[in-house]
Amino acid sequence: MPFANLLKNIQKHVNLNAEEEAYLLSLFSEKAVDKKEMLLHEGQPCHYFYFVYKGALRSYCLDKQGKESTIMFALQNWWITDMFCFLNDKPAIMFIEALQDSVVLQIHKKSLDNLLLKYPKFEKWFRVLMQNAYTREQLRVIDNLTLSAEEKYDKFLAKYPLIVNEITQKQLASYLGITPEFLSVIRKNKL
Repeated sequence: MPFANLLKNIQKHVNLNAEEEAYLLSLFSEKAVDKKEMLLHEGQPCHYFYFVYKGALRSYCLDKQGKESTIMFALQNWWITDMFCFLNDKPAIMFIEALQDSVVLQIHKKSLDNLLLKYPKFEKWFRVLMQNAYTREQLRVIDNLTLSAEEKYDKFLAKYPLIVNEITQKQLASYLGITPEFLSVIRKNKL
């Protein structure tokens, strides 16, 4: 069943014949990830692009004092990696952690490159993923520059209603760019 979700996700952007589907599926492997398990550590080679079949993940980075800043959450049918490092063959600059027991489908960078060469139609799928990711990140930057903490919190609740109770206050605060204490005040005022 995990591979059916993967095909459905990709076929939103490109139509595949049986040969293309078979080749695509041969490049992915399934990986179970326990809650709190790390898929990627800062400094480690970043060779995989992950499709979340089940569960929830988050990517984050650390500043020099060890303070976490959550970059993104990835839920079912979302994609996640350290994209800069994945595309440029650089050591990871972020961490990817499972927030719940999860299952991901992973493709190695060399396999993805081979897929894009062998079947150019997958270039469209990958381009759409990159456009969506860029748009999402641009809108997040704008929100961070223009919205109050309360507005960012409300927007988070609307975007991630399924995991808001699964993550820690510290993780949520690090995504919003505020302290856990200030997040407590915001939550208390919402009651």
